[in-house]
Amino acid sequence: MKATRRQALGLLGSAVAMPAAAGMWHEARYPAEDSGAQCRLAVSGWKLGSEGQRLADLGDGRFLNPILPGDHPDPAVLKDGDDYYMTSTSLDVYPGLTLWHSRDLVNWLPIGAALRWAPGQVFAVDLVKHAGRYFIYIPVVPLKFSPTAVIRIYVIHADHITGPWSELIDTGIEGHIDPEHVVGEDGHRYLFLAGIDRVRLSADGLSAAGPVQSAYSGWRYPRDWVVQAFSLEGPKLLHRGGYFYLLCAEGGTSGPPTSHMVTVARSRSLFGPWENSPHNPLVHTYSASEPWWSRGHGSLIEGPRGDWWVVYHGYENGYRTLGRQTLLEPVQWTQQGWPVATGGDLSRPLAKPRADSPPSSEFRLSDDFSRPAWGTRWRVYRPDSATYAAARITDGAMAIEGHGDGPRDCSPVVGSSGDHAYEVSVEMELEGGVEGGLLLFFDERLFLGMGYDGRSMSTYAGGRRSFWREPVPASPQLRLRILNDGQIVTFYYGLEPGRWTLHGLRFEVSGYNANVVEDLASLRPALFAARGGRARFRNFTYRGLRD
Repeated sequence: MKATRRQALGLLGSAVAMPAAAGMWHEARYPAEDSGAQCRLAVSGWKLGSEGQRLADLGDGRFLNPILPGDHPDPAVLKDGDDYYMTSTSLDVYPGLTLWHSRDLVNWLPIGAALRWAPGQVFAVDLVKHAGRYFIYIPVVPLKFSPTAVIRIYVIHADHITGPWSELIDTGIEGHIDPEHVVGEDGHRYLFLAGIDRVRLSADGLSAAGPVQSAYSGWRYPRDWVVQAFSLEGPKLLHRGGYFYLLCAEGGTSGPPTSHMVTVARSRSLFGPWENSPHNPLVHTYSASEPWWSRGHGSLIEGPRGDWWVVYHGYENGYRTLGRQTLLEPVQWTQQGWPVATGGDLSRPLAKPRADSPPSSEFRLSDDFSRPAWGTRWRVYRPDSATYAAARITDGAMAIEGHGDGPRDCSPVVGSSGDHAYEVSVEMELEGGVEGGLLLFFDERLFLGMGYDGRSMSTYAGGRRSFWREPVPASPQLRLRILNDGQIVTFYYGLEPGRWTLHGLRFEVSGYNANVVEDLASLRPALFAARGGRARFRNFTYRGLRD
């Protein structure tokens, strides 16, 4: 189940040109002072990185899900020789469609972002290589319902995975989401779409070459299953052993914990008839006591040793605020040629696809702003041309021009997090009466944090300015810190390094999730500037805290 939203405007400014490769990004240093956070004994078995962040690779030939912690929904995975590439739904933050690279399906590092901007929300995409060229098929959903609002399928392409990627090309396909590229037994290119429908593409893959036709009616789960809705979508196709295997998402993306699932059907022909697997569903959450909820939208991927895996997303039990995280589970093929997932209890470690593959270098979320990291560490929420140009990384700072009246309409710059407990802090300099601040931001209706204009502090909670006002010394500079400890959030401010003052109220934020506001986003750190002037942010620091 998905929802459309308010129309976005504008184009990406040159100030946020994306880097070409991960090696271009400077890794931030910790500030000298102690954060004051209380670190506790680790439980649950994750290996922790140098920033305290969760790492999937345990370093002993095993891994522990998620392989990408935090909000990375609807994974689109491409096996390209010995390399794997993945991207995911980016919704309404830009640059979008971050591309990740791996050699073992467990260790992933970003290599850049493929999409500069789109006129709406970007939902589940397909990443494919055909005839030596890379394509991403992109459904764009208008941000506001209107009589003329139409969902459109676009495509971008590149000769190399790191780009440059083309501008958006309208394929002429309307009213559908979740495209999946496949080459039929007739040699022609097709897109399968949510529904499940099928449309033939032109030889160059850039436009429709025929009408949209119904292709498959889905597998019907038992009537007493508790799901959000039928929602037949997310087609993913694989050709193996003389069959086309069609994986679909059913049950709805959010809603009850037992909603989402992955089902399988197969056919000798792309045109059917389709036979449903006797082992359906391939992936499903049967009980709210399981560690991962609403597991679905899966793809079958051949591993580096010729083994098979299913990659999909799910909500972590008790932590919907982190969004839909990316999971990996082994698959075995039956003698009758059907895939069966064999991961079992995903709260336990699993053997890696390549036991001998070393852990990759860490992707760090801290930033000293010495180099741009747009599309990887930072993205702009619903930018128009003015707010894109207003966010620049220069002279060791992120400088943001103040727009709008506050976080709800100023297009905050958002980061990411994938940990149960973490803290973020930043140094802020204010010019021209601007209000700048540090947030945990879900969307324009739901956020919390602190805003400061050089004279007084505002507390935000529930998506609006809170009643709480406490005295803060007047200063053009202020340090801000937010601690999210198991979804209990505390604010701090400080004028001097290493000295923090507790700011008023604490907040419980488990309700900041998709089931509350019908927006498939996540709660993530963000920086904002509003009401004119300019705010400069320096030394953004992220630290995951041990549970």
